[in-house]
Amino acid sequence: MSSFWNWYIVLISLGVIFGTAVLLFFTHKMKAGDIKEGESMGHSFDGIEELNNPLPKWWHFMFWASIVYSLGYLVLYPGLGSYSGLIGWSSDGQWQSEMTKAEETYQPIFDKMAATPLEELTKNQDALKIGQRLFANNCAICHGSDARGAQGFPNLTDNDWLYGSEPETIKQTILLGRSGVMPPMGEALGGNKGVHQLASYVRGLNGYSVDKKAAAKGEKKFQVYCAACHGADAKGNNLVGAPNLTDGIWLYGGSEEIVEQTINNGRNGQMPAHKDILGEEKVHILAAYIYSLSKHENK
Repeated sequence: MSSFWNWYIVLISLGVIFGTAVLLFFTHKMKAGDIKEGESMGHSFDGIEELNNPLPKWWHFMFWASIVYSLGYLVLYPGLGSYSGLIGWSSDGQWQSEMTKAEETYQPIFDKMAATPLEELTKNQDALKIGQRLFANNCAICHGSDARGAQGFPNLTDNDWLYGSEPETIKQTILLGRSGVMPPMGEALGGNKGVHQLASYVRGLNGYSVDKKAAAKGEKKFQVYCAACHGADAKGNNLVGAPNLTDGIWLYGGSEEIVEQTINNGRNGQMPAHKDILGEEKVHILAAYIYSLSKHENK
C-alpha cells in the first residue's frame, strides 16, 4: 500500500471516530437557548411534540463505550492503513491457520484413499461423497452441477472422452490440464464454399440431411485436411484429443452454422491443471468420482 493511501485510510478512520466524540461532547453540553428542560421545542409532527430533554445517561455512556471500543479494536487489529495491529491478526493468517488445522484432520483420510486404486475407490461411498464436494467446488462452474457440461464444456457422464476414459487418463487430465486446439481451416479449404462442403460431409456422418454433392466433395477435403487428426473414418484420436465426428456428440453444437464456424475459425479449449490447486491426493478422489459418473451412465 502506498504512503498516500495508508494515511488516507488512517485519517478518515480516526477522523470519523474523534469527530463523533467531539459531536457527542458538545451536543451533550449544548443548551436550547431560553427553553427550560422538559419544555416544548416548538416542533411537532403527527401529534408528537419535541421536548427539550437530554440524552439518557445510559445511552450517552453507550456511545462513549462504542468509541473506546473502536479505538481499542484499531490498536489490536489491522484497520489503520498498513498498521497490522498489536496481536498481528490477519484474515489471510486466519485462513491459513484453519487450512492447516483442516489438513491435519483430513489429510490422513485423503492419503488412505489416494493409496486405493481408482476403480476400487469408486465403490467407496465416503470417497464418492468427498469427490462430489470437490467437484462442486472446483468443476461445476464449467461442467455443471450435474456434470453434464454446457456449450464448449464436455459432458462428463456420457463416456465420450477426447483423451480416453481410462481412470488414470482422467486423473492425468485433472492433474495436468489439457489444451485443445482446432486450427482455422477456412483459408486452406478455399473459403466459404469449401467450408460448406466439409461441414456437409461431417454433418452427414451424423445423420443430418445435407447436400450430397457438397458432402461428396467435402469427403475428399476431409481426407486431405482432417484425417491426420480425426482419422480416416472420422472416429477421432485420443492421443491428440481429436473428437469422434460420427457419434452425434458436439462440444459446441451440431447445427450447420456452428459446424461451419468451427471449421472456418477453429476452436481453442483450455482445461486448467488442478495439481497445485488440489494436490494429488484430492485429485485422485475427484478422478474416482468422475469415473463413477461415466460408468454409471453406461450401466
